[in-house]
Amino acid sequence: DTLPYSIRVLFESSVRNCDGFLVKETDAMNILDWKTKQNRVEVPFCPARVVLQDFTGIPAMVDFAAMREAVRNAGGDPVKVNPACPTDLTVDHSLQIDFSKCAIQNAPNPGGGEQKPLARLSPLKPLLRKPPPCRGHSGCRGSCGSGEAGRSSGPFSAQIENTPILCPFHLQPVPEPDDPLKNQEMEFGRNRERLQFFKWSSKVFENISIIPPETGMAHQVNLEYLSRIVFDVKDFLHPDSVVGTDSHTTMVNGLGILGWGVGGIETEAVMLGMPLTLTLPEVVGCELTGTVSPFATSIDIVLSITKCLRQADVAGKFVEFFGSGVSQLSIADRTTIANMCPEYGAILSFFPVDNVTLKHLKHAGFDKAKLEVTEAYLKAVKLFRNDESSSREPEYSQVVQVSLSSIIPYVSGPKRSQDRVAVNNMKSDFQACLNEKSGVKGFQIAAEKQNDVVPVQYEGNEYKLSHGCVVIAAVISCTNNCNPSVMLAAGLLAKKAVEAGLMVKPYIRTSLSPGSGMVTHYLSSSGVLPYLSKLGFEVVGYGCSTCVGNTAPLPEAIRNAIKQGDIIACGVLSGTKNFEGCLCDCVRANYLASPPLVVAYAIAGTVRIDFDTEPLGTGSNGKSIYLRDIWPTRQELHTVEEECVISSMFKELKEKMEKGNKRWNLLEAPESTLFPWDLKSTYIRCPSFFDKLAKEAVAPAAVENAHVLLFLGDSVTTDHISPAGSIARSSAAAKYLSSKGLTPREFNSYGARRGNDAVMTRGTFANIKLLNKFIGKPAPKTVHFPSGQTLDVFEAAELYQKEGIPVIILAGKKYGLGSSRDWAAKGPFLLGVKAVLAESYEKVHRSQLIGIGIAPLQFRPGENPSTLGLTGREQFSILFPPDLVPRMTLDIKTSTGKVFSVIALFENNMEITLFKNGGSLNFVARRFL
Repeated sequence: DTLPYSIRVLFESSVRNCDGFLVKETDAMNILDWKTKQNRVEVPFCPARVVLQDFTGIPAMVDFAAMREAVRNAGGDPVKVNPACPTDLTVDHSLQIDFSKCAIQNAPNPGGGEQKPLARLSPLKPLLRKPPPCRGHSGCRGSCGSGEAGRSSGPFSAQIENTPILCPFHLQPVPEPDDPLKNQEMEFGRNRERLQFFKWSSKVFENISIIPPETGMAHQVNLEYLSRIVFDVKDFLHPDSVVGTDSHTTMVNGLGILGWGVGGIETEAVMLGMPLTLTLPEVVGCELTGTVSPFATSIDIVLSITKCLRQADVAGKFVEFFGSGVSQLSIADRTTIANMCPEYGAILSFFPVDNVTLKHLKHAGFDKAKLEVTEAYLKAVKLFRNDESSSREPEYSQVVQVSLSSIIPYVSGPKRSQDRVAVNNMKSDFQACLNEKSGVKGFQIAAEKQNDVVPVQYEGNEYKLSHGCVVIAAVISCTNNCNPSVMLAAGLLAKKAVEAGLMVKPYIRTSLSPGSGMVTHYLSSSGVLPYLSKLGFEVVGYGCSTCVGNTAPLPEAIRNAIKQGDIIACGVLSGTKNFEGCLCDCVRANYLASPPLVVAYAIAGTVRIDFDTEPLGTGSNGKSIYLRDIWPTRQELHTVEEECVISSMFKELKEKMEKGNKRWNLLEAPESTLFPWDLKSTYIRCPSFFDKLAKEAVAPAAVENAHVLLFLGDSVTTDHISPAGSIARSSAAAKYLSSKGLTPREFNSYGARRGNDAVMTRGTFANIKLLNKFIGKPAPKTVHFPSGQTLDVFEAAELYQKEGIPVIILAGKKYGLGSSRDWAAKGPFLLGVKAVLAESYEKVHRSQLIGIGIAPLQFRPGENPSTLGLTGREQFSILFPPDLVPRMTLDIKTSTGKVFSVIALFENNMEITLFKNGGSLNFVARRFL
């Protein structure tokens, strides 16, 4: 009765899966004794299911295919290599915005797929911004015979068939916009090989289902379709729980489903029936009190709680929410908050199932019998939270209090998501960023240049660009903005702005990426979609785009003007990633904001504005229009949400997702037990992880006289290590693809080519913003010390391997920050990296390094390369003893004679076992032999 609810889920899992081998009785007893055993023992956890997205899912499935090959070659039965844990893979990261607002923004680069001639696409005529009234236009088949105001997700006849796109004035169907269909057609052409491989996987592997492209984002699909709350397997009930290859898997904790993101390597082990092993965590109770301000949106709540929990030091801990404020938050609010837990370092943020959850499930289409069973079961096993204030709360390791009444609107940036800026301080904060030295916030612009203006001609008109000008504005409904209220707020704000006569400058690259068809459906049925379109925010498709660097390039005139004037141009998006250069290499300041604020800043055209005292622009009546004049009230939002976000949408979309889409259904794929590798393929290649697979593990060899491949600073992200965006023409990966006969327009992105180890190894540390201290400026370069040459990182690593010289990496604090990305571990491994020596690590990435066979070593507290006098030009020798234990102190000897101690950052014996086996892939493969 006193255990935190999240620990109760771990306890139930240990009891149910206790087999005396992988899960022992002592494990269950340790969890039951959580209060005294937290942070002292390691326990196994067997999730009920696994969720993959295609960027990290394709290397996992390629590894499974390669494992079948290796097991066959070693004398085993390849048919036995199947996921043991139910696995869902959502193909959602391959969308690129080729068509947006006007003609082609990107030249089509189909790579491994069939290149479709432009003549086969819809006519590439500029798509004019549409006025909101339907009268006078030919699309609507209502009584006035005109209008195209009701554009919806239904444009995808192949994706959400029979969904009516309604004119809100007559509730009659209207034509569909061309952009999403064109983007989908390009997606299937560009990624044909990958999609065929996924379809082969769905045919030959047991216990896996593939959610095809254009269904929705993995996080959204997980919430709307895959979540069970309670599993019912042949009348045997147990709680839903999940791990995924994405840090945003934590969203489902808002539904009362225990889940978090782990490395792709760890996920593969879970898929094969192995439990996760974790140190029994502390649980921080976050007490929510008070009432939310009318002007604060879900993202404001998220960022406020993020700051409170970051200050409370919850890294590596569970967070569980309780208090009177919890019942005031909808499920959308809760999932929004739970989603952001990786940003404050927690493993997960858990909202136990309560009456609010049950009400949501009823609207989401759960039948009455299922709901009754769910409620009765959860109450029987004490996993249901009572809303009444008199109910006893669990005991927590510590309690953090957050008053919802104190939260005001914020944005986050310009380079990191944790750097919050109150909207009413935005103008002064950006000015401070211009003054500050180059770093995590500053841009170091000379005082005399801070007011520079660069005139530019675009579409026959002259515009003026200055520091703070907005050039990218992306409204994205995913992860922290899946909440319907914030998307409707953006639409209602757009409606009021258009009616007042406000517009967005045409050179601003605007886009609207709904997380699923449901989002477009309620934007359409509420009548706000045409107003968003009028401002340039047209639906571009369904899938991750702007966040992962798949945005269309800026117009050449704008790019040239930005570079000519050294302008600090800005991107504003309602996503989760704003690392410098992640949207576009010439957009140096990126802010995360709620969807309505994205629209507001796009209208203003600059972030150097005080919304309280300065107008957004001049209305059609000649009067100044302020943000307060067009901001929707909470009552307006509540009314529209109740009328438009209804249970029928959930039910209908679930049916559509189960049908798939026509392009996917017609896609041909092989059915052989072993995948027929195409040696000419530049997308799918059999990786080399199993080349030395033996039945018995070999003890880790000592690292002798290793050179430092890279000397990095703080906050090196997984995107720095393994970029997911476009492949630069001068990169090592580009040279490889060119040697295979591909042209630059066929390169596609790193994310799309994660099934090819040759591309991904060459793409490791290929981010243009990588700051290597050996080089002294951002560039994907390093020094090969034996020759003294400055080379691409891959070229230097290749030379070291030919010379038989091992390499290590030196880094600062928070190495591996950002989204889970298994190639951020696999890539360095294939470059020959034996160990990483850093001041601290992001938890998921540390696990990934161990899972591939790289040792994560940590400087002792208060020590770093500077205090130890290390230049990185030394050679390092490391000995791993046979009796290696968690967090053991090891001595490192340098070629200069210096000896210093580091911590071997293995948290439990299972991690040491994996490391000694050369990683989890080889460990699992040996089980089949």
